[in-house]
Amino acid sequence: MRRRLTCATAAALALMTMLSGCEGKVPKTAAPTVKDSEIIDVTVSRERQIRKNILDVLKQADETKDATGLAARVSGPQLQIRTSQLNIAKATNSDISARATIPDKAEQVIIPTNNEWPRVIYTITTTTEDQQAKRLLVLRQESARQNYKLWAMTRLLEDVSLPKFAVADQGNTMGDADDDNLVMTPRQAVERYADVLQNGDKSEYASSFSNDQFRQSLAKQYSDVQVGVARNNGTQQQAFTPVTDQIAVMRSTADGGDLVVAQINCDWTRTMGEGRESRPASDDEKVLFGSTKATSSLVATYVNVVAIYVPLANSKEKATVVAADQQVVSVKAK
Repeated sequence: MRRRLTCATAAALALMTMLSGCEGKVPKTAAPTVKDSEIIDVTVSRERQIRKNILDVLKQADETKDATGLAARVSGPQLQIRTSQLNIAKATNSDISARATIPDKAEQVIIPTNNEWPRVIYTITTTTEDQQAKRLLVLRQESARQNYKLWAMTRLLEDVSLPKFAVADQGNTMGDADDDNLVMTPRQAVERYADVLQNGDKSEYASSFSNDQFRQSLAKQYSDVQVGVARNNGTQQQAFTPVTDQIAVMRSTADGGDLVVAQINCDWTRTMGEGRESRPASDDEKVLFGSTKATSSLVATYVNVVAIYVPLANSKEKATVVAADQQVVSVKAK
């Protein structure tokens, strides 16, 4: 499953501006529905301390522009994304991208009551000081003897609302990646959304998802850049690969739908016409490509993180992407 798509500088900047400048809507909390027998092992104050410990590690890494110590408190797609951002900052002797900013204040904390691992906490931050969008953080604990780590960070999209969850001290229930009581299972939602990113409106699943801002931005990248690619007798292909063995799922207390956070990787292959070189298409790509000798083809690998709301099967609603993040993590000559 492939389609031609590109990542030019202007389009990439447009996507980042769109994601960073908007404010997603966080709903009021709903009445708790968890069982009395379920025990919450993380309090609100404990979550605050966990988050502070994580942010302290991030701050230290930002100041030194060194990703060496990140793994102590960062994992999953966020480790890949943050490492790339730090490497770019170090190579350019500049501050880490403003897109990486995580406010230290939380607007809502969604704590699970489940007694198994891995276990996740969802935290929605306030907007940043420069009014970038609220962040949805996923803190993940692999086992009882391991620390919670920042597994994912997404930025809330404009004009969308998160589902309602119980107040933090009452707790919520983590969902199942293969829950078949929804319009599609969380795992299917990630796989099918990857297909939508791959094939656009031609995807057989396109009508199952709301036409979100992230999807629109990728479509604009294709239409804007394809003109220049064609002029250089070149081709570009984008291959999206969902990472389905690690998916975070939290069940809404209001309607039973799930908020799913997952990673979707993308390899962008660009090949120029005979006698022409394929060059990086954005400032970040240029830094990661470095002094590598240019050839007719290159591959830029991106990590995308999306948060998808998947409603109940009888709701007649579409799945909706409510938050997203994107970062190039490597650029190589092919």
